[in-house]
Amino acid sequence: MPTLYDADGNPIDKTRLVEEVAAPTVTGVRQILSGHPAQNLSPRRLAALLLAAEQGDAVAYLELAEEMEEKDLHYRSVLSTRKLQVSGLPVTVEAASDAAEDVKAADLVRDFLSTGVLANAMQDILDAVGKGFSACEILWDTEGKAWYPSSILWRDPRWFEFDRLDGVTLRLKGENGLPEPLAPAKFITHVHKSKSGLPIRGGLARPVAWYYLFKNFGIKSWVQFAQVFGFPLRLGRYDAHATPDEKEKLLRAVRNIAQDAAAIIPANMQIEFQSTDVRGNVTVFEGMASYFDKQISKVVLGQTGTTDVGQHVGTANAHEKVREDIEASDAAQLSATLNRDLVRPLVDLNLGPRKRYPALKVAREEKEDVSALVDNIVKLAAVAPNLVEVSVIRDRLGVPEPAKGAEVIGMKPSLPSSPELPEGMPPVPPAPYKAAQAVQPPQPAPALDPISLAVQEELDGWEPLVSPLVNPILALAGRCSSYEDFLAGLPGVLKEQDAAPLARSLSFAMFEQRVKGGGNGRA
Repeated sequence: MPTLYDADGNPIDKTRLVEEVAAPTVTGVRQILSGHPAQNLSPRRLAALLLAAEQGDAVAYLELAEEMEEKDLHYRSVLSTRKLQVSGLPVTVEAASDAAEDVKAADLVRDFLSTGVLANAMQDILDAVGKGFSACEILWDTEGKAWYPSSILWRDPRWFEFDRLDGVTLRLKGENGLPEPLAPAKFITHVHKSKSGLPIRGGLARPVAWYYLFKNFGIKSWVQFAQVFGFPLRLGRYDAHATPDEKEKLLRAVRNIAQDAAAIIPANMQIEFQSTDVRGNVTVFEGMASYFDKQISKVVLGQTGTTDVGQHVGTANAHEKVREDIEASDAAQLSATLNRDLVRPLVDLNLGPRKRYPALKVAREEKEDVSALVDNIVKLAAVAPNLVEVSVIRDRLGVPEPAKGAEVIGMKPSLPSSPELPEGMPPVPPAPYKAAQAVQPPQPAPALDPISLAVQEELDGWEPLVSPLVNPILALAGRCSSYEDFLAGLPGVLKEQDAAPLARSLSFAMFEQRVKGGGNGRA
């Protein structure tokens, strides 16, 4: 097999496909240990790490994005909802054409999908939704003389960086800390594009970071408020002659009373409880936290109707539509990534390079009227038998290519031939029909009025009138190899036809409609 190239024209080194090239290390830059920038996070520090990410050092920003998913339950919930909605969509494969080699390539991709390797990696690939990009390493297996991904491993985005020159090309941090090009056919690199601009600025974690910061400030103040005002103020009183030891005992009693609601003090001492109305202050903290959650929902899901209560039905339906639009966009981006980084190398390694590749599609199944589709296909095939590819119909119906020698629908069973009847004898009707004739008396045919009788006599010979018009068209369709050839030859066929007899019959039908209906003759 000649040298293979990836979608960017880089030669594929098969020796590197079966080994891990981005595994974690105990020392060096690819360690699993992480910093915790969310601790003591301030507006100044947040602005600094976001700026550093733009300039090529995104380690602190990526660590913050990971911590946000761990600490902010609302952000984690809506982000997981968005990723799960896409990862749970059906995955289909369409052949490039009905050619044998294209069908074989599509079946190869379908066979790989049946292994479940891609399904298990969907969530890891969609990690790009929050962080802006993801890089998953493919481990190829050659067992059975076929190149199949045995696993798709999530790799920490901190181990990668974008080229400092263009900000778009992704590099792997090597053992020496220097960036190196990604090995062709080894990575599924998904860039989530929620906005135009640099990929590192396209993740949802970047706009959410500010709301996360201010929400944290509010929750910390809320907790402190609850600690101070969760219990009534305990006030201890001692007389002027109390000793330091007595004062210390009273202080311990006041402090411990909040824990066990019990204390022992001398008779000459007192403990009083001072209550304060702080209900208005509680609503301030609660309202602030709710406001930030709503803004996070808008950023991640595009709306609040599917996460917050109190929405009207019409508003909720509109919000659900927005969510479906986001789902379709995310699915389309994911499909493009998988076709480039997975489908193409899979086909190239097993069947060789080609001009056309199968199309993998992640999308929600559209409700299809199968009955109407089949009916239209049958009608279309009768007029233009070479117009529709079989693979297109099979993909629309979700029917795989039948295995060689398998029993398929449409095989006509061999039936015993009917015995020959003597000449002039009418065919014998089936038993059920004869029984029905015996039970039911013969029904007289409805009488026709004179106008209907005349029209009926005129139309009795409709087949001889229509056949000279239809048969040349059908013959033309049988001779043509494409729809364009059919359209080109149709004017010549129509020019030679005589429609006068058919027009005369149709005139009688229109006359009957006008006379019997009393209308204006419009059908």
